[in-house]
Amino acid sequence: MTTTDAMATTDTSTSRAASEYERERVPESALKGPAAFWGMYAGEHTAGTEFMIGPLFVAWGATAPSLIVGLLLGNLLAVLTWRYLTAVIACDERLTLYYKMERIAGRRLVAIYNLANGLLFCFLAGAMITVSATAVGPLLPAGTIAMPTFASTMPTGIGWILACVAVGTAMTLVALRGYGLVALAGHYAAPWMFLVFVACACVTLGRLGTLDVWALLTPPAGSVPKISFLGVVCFAWFCNAAMHLGMADLSVLRFARKPSAGWASAAGMFLGHYVAWICAALLLVYWVRNHGVDPAVGKDPGTMVDDAVGWAGLLCVIIAGWTTANPTIYRAGLAFQGMLPGLSRSAATLLAGGLCIAAGIFPAFAMNLLSFVGLYGTILAPIGAIIVVDHFLADRVGILRDPAANSATTFNWRVLLAWLVPVAAALYAHLAHGVFASYLPLPVAVACGLLYIALARAFPCVPVQPIKAAVEGRRADDPASGAGAVAVDAGPSRAVSPIARAVGLLALAGTIVPPVLFMLSAMPQPTVKVVMLIAAVAWFVAAPWWMKVD
Repeated sequence: MTTTDAMATTDTSTSRAASEYERERVPESALKGPAAFWGMYAGEHTAGTEFMIGPLFVAWGATAPSLIVGLLLGNLLAVLTWRYLTAVIACDERLTLYYKMERIAGRRLVAIYNLANGLLFCFLAGAMITVSATAVGPLLPAGTIAMPTFASTMPTGIGWILACVAVGTAMTLVALRGYGLVALAGHYAAPWMFLVFVACACVTLGRLGTLDVWALLTPPAGSVPKISFLGVVCFAWFCNAAMHLGMADLSVLRFARKPSAGWASAAGMFLGHYVAWICAALLLVYWVRNHGVDPAVGKDPGTMVDDAVGWAGLLCVIIAGWTTANPTIYRAGLAFQGMLPGLSRSAATLLAGGLCIAAGIFPAFAMNLLSFVGLYGTILAPIGAIIVVDHFLADRVGILRDPAANSATTFNWRVLLAWLVPVAAALYAHLAHGVFASYLPLPVAVACGLLYIALARAFPCVPVQPIKAAVEGRRADDPASGAGAVAVDAGPSRAVSPIARAVGLLALAGTIVPPVLFMLSAMPQPTVKVVMLIAAVAWFVAAPWWMKVD
């Protein structure tokens, strides 16, 4: 999973530049090549929720073909959507999602979209707080915190509540510092976090005494899967539907020189999703086979990762949730601020942080991620369909492009109806008839687009003199600006220290080589845990110097 809006590395000069383009096309001089986007997508999609999604597939009885082939196909479809839909529109329009929607729907309707975005951000960040809080328990004496299971919906006790409050408060305070610090932290952590996922899998394979991943991921004979091959494909395709089909990544890819930058999403889909989900799934497989854990009940990520790779793993669970929840809290605050302009950014971020902590205390959100992210996409993806219609089809079907801007309206009710009616029908299908949420984003988006065309043709907007694409400015931290979502080149600066580079490379080697040696029966597990912890400390000391951004 991901932070819901685009994470990226950004520095002061780039943020200043970004603030100049929130209500106009990005100029040629500010465009960037594909290299600027690969690291961003890899870091964004290596999240704490990956530790939950993999085991949840096991709990739902997903088969080996579903996980190995289905996830591959679904993630490929997601990459193709980014490349041939989102990136094409982004490079043609070169506007943020929010400003493009303002030109179609009107500023007052965009405020409603901000509310939906903000609330969904809070629930998603709450799930990340839940995951990170599971890493606190193993650090304390046994029994201090009662850990939640897949069946948990309510807080498990005062210890759990305090852990969530502590973790959530720390995340909120960091989010108050602004997006630059948040994005840099995620940038530094991404390579190390991915290797920790792989390290967990290597140790697990070594303990199970086999490298046959296909056999390990095969459910016991007679078990009835709760998710089909198609369900796995659709989950992988649409778990980020709000970002590709819903066009949230317009704010990032508008800086791409060519639509081919959309291929960079493959780094997140195949490393952060495909590989990380399978690695995390193997953790629960081990506990089911060697400890008799009921897969339907599951085991919390903190305990499983600590058992596999020790404190380095716990640090990864905390940081993986932290680096994705922080920007999510930040974005939620900006969404609330966009709805309530009189609210300061700090106050809005504190409000969002409080809601996220409240959501994190209740494990229900994290334990139902397979359904929640589908609903998230179902609610937000239809907005992208309206943009697709406006960009590709408006002239062909005879409706006005950018109707709110070109008719001087602040509330386009046609967009509201086209959005809410299909979403309401989809929510009914899910809640009343149990339709799997990840089946819904695509048909809802198509229905939204068709309904929008019908309404726009039946009740056309009356054009007036078009308003300028760039009007009054906004703060750089306004959610409509996309500031902070600018992908920048994340390569080493000219002042990189060769010593820091060497330490960083050795730290990465120290993260993955010991687990591989354990898998080959060449190193004991306690030694693996010690070396990985030393490597983790070395990485975070060296990374800011080695991966320094000018």
